[in-house]
Amino acid sequence: MSNAYAVGQITVKNPEQWVEYRDQVPATLAPHGGEVVFRGNQLAALAGKNPHPDIVVIRFPTMTALNNWFSSPAYQALIPLRDGAADVVLTSYQA
Repeated sequence: MSNAYAVGQITVKNPEQWVEYRDQVPATLAPHGGEVVFRGNQLAALAGKNPHPDIVVIRFPTMTALNNWFSSPAYQALIPLRDGAADVVLTSYQA
């Protein structure tokens, strides 16, 4: 069985609001087996351009779990807060 990953590329617009959002996300991950693999700040774009300075990678046991997390009422309720706090490109991958 392969894991699925949600990758968020992030530009924070409102740091206080971002902390509020970020602090609430873990509770939405737990029921779906999601865990934050890492958060980081871009040091350099080695090839091409990446306009977002921050990244988060979240691992799920399956793509179904990832999709269930994203569509869950708990996570959907956080999207307005996320959108006010940051510009986020959220993509999914399977490995």
